[in-house]
Amino acid sequence: MCRLLAETADLLEISGGDSFRIRSYRNAAEAVESTTLELSAIAEDAKKLQEIPGIGKAMAANLLAIERTGTLPMREELLTKYKATMLELLRLPGMGPKSVNSLWQALGIADIDALEAAIDAGKLETLPRFGKKQAEKLKKGIAEYRRNSSRFHIDEAELAAEKIAAYLTSFPGINSVTPAGSLRRGRETVGDIDLLATGPGCEENCVSSAVEYAVAYPPIVDILAKGQNKVSFRLRNGLQVDVRLLPRASYGAALQYFTGSKTHNVALRQRALKQGYTLSEYALARLDDGSVVAGATEVEIYAALGLDWIAPELRENYGELEAAAEHRLPELIEPTDIRGDVHMHTDASDGRNTIRAMADAALARGYEYIAITDHSKNLAMINGLDDRRALEHIVRIKQVDSEMEGRLRVLSGIEVDILNNGELDLSNDVLAQMDVVIGSVHSLFNQTEEQMTERMLRAMENPYLRILGHPTGRLLLRREPYKLNLPKILRRAAELGVTMEHNAYPDRLDLCDRDLRLAKEMGVRIVVNTDAHQISHLEKMRFGVLQLRRAWLTKEDVLNTRDASSLLAALRTNA
Repeated sequence: MCRLLAETADLLEISGGDSFRIRSYRNAAEAVESTTLELSAIAEDAKKLQEIPGIGKAMAANLLAIERTGTLPMREELLTKYKATMLELLRLPGMGPKSVNSLWQALGIADIDALEAAIDAGKLETLPRFGKKQAEKLKKGIAEYRRNSSRFHIDEAELAAEKIAAYLTSFPGINSVTPAGSLRRGRETVGDIDLLATGPGCEENCVSSAVEYAVAYPPIVDILAKGQNKVSFRLRNGLQVDVRLLPRASYGAALQYFTGSKTHNVALRQRALKQGYTLSEYALARLDDGSVVAGATEVEIYAALGLDWIAPELRENYGELEAAAEHRLPELIEPTDIRGDVHMHTDASDGRNTIRAMADAALARGYEYIAITDHSKNLAMINGLDDRRALEHIVRIKQVDSEMEGRLRVLSGIEVDILNNGELDLSNDVLAQMDVVIGSVHSLFNQTEEQMTERMLRAMENPYLRILGHPTGRLLLRREPYKLNLPKILRRAAELGVTMEHNAYPDRLDLCDRDLRLAKEMGVRIVVNTDAHQISHLEKMRFGVLQLRRAWLTKEDVLNTRDASSLLAALRTNA
């Protein structure tokens, strides 16, 4: 639904449609993306649909049409005149709806390849509002778009930011560097990096030396812009980085401005205006005389607007401003709340390290317990365990548990495959001897929604299944989630006491933040695990905690913030 609504808004823009109508479709797309309501269950009820913020009577009818037909009448009507590939043209720098429409009317250009061919043939140079310089700019923009259309996993972006920050803070005039934007908000993938630097060398009369130092960063392959206090460049992997060098007095204002989502910032600026202030990247100032009210820290900006400080992960305009005004923001889960990791692999299947090595690494992280959960036999290519080997593995796990002498509890477990028909890949006799049984889908991803849903439902009926692993099966930037009626799965999980995993590995981050919110609303228990296949993977836990925070989850919502005995008692129960 979200994609269809957003594309309709884009097509209306290209056609020169009414701005209010365009905005209504965009608002509806954002509302559909953020709601945790099961839309398919209420699609026939216009009144319930209109309870969703941003959905009016007319838009509710559109959602009903999408549910019934799988498409949107307005979108189909516009596509009889325009082509879907024209939407991609809007992503090019300098290409607005009017430009796209002009190219279509004059040259029949409807996609990037046709635009590039027209530029090479010199056809754009004679068109109004284009010319040779604009054609050259578009040519460069096409090359950049193709090079940068991909996004980056959050761990890759974080590592790049850390390296750049280390480089910048080695300059005598830069004291601190803070990521902003989607990286600071903990988004699961990142398109570019915003870094804010401050220190004596970033003050107005000193910043030129810091700028020159920044553009000398060795991994830079292309400098995109260099201004008085901003540097934009591209790294070898194609990741774009924007560095802003800021005086201390405006650092908090800039950090707030460049962290929040667009909709969060718009709502915050509107609140400021209603209170007689103007809010910018430089300061919160009075409208009447321009005097600065706040700017050095985010806390003082939010406080001046009558708000509690809002954690970066929440700044998506999903109700956080209202909650901050009413002092009801949740106390979000912290990485230090995690007391154990109950999904990891060893060299018994496809992991790299021994049980003891994983236990020692977990102990060094301050954990109280872990569960060893190697793969079952269906994954033969990675040496999955059959019944006999699984029983032998339990013995080895218990031996290591004994060796830890109470310093760390090592639980026996398995990540058992959920087979095509919903059966689990090991016998119940073996599963009954495990402390932790995780059931996961690793094959036949192309089943229909009905087939996959029934497959998962049947698996959860097994009395020994404790946790549903990486429930939607997605691999970020590589594989879409399989078709699944997740609300139906969550509803049954709540009834049976089956726990849902949030898989913290950056390739997965599954369940996503929206689905985590839905799981909490439906009363489903959650664990966060790394799915570690080697010692270094254990540190990926923080990326999972970021997603839990984005879902507004607290320590009480996550089972592995409990001690081992409480965790085991809660699995498969409502304790």
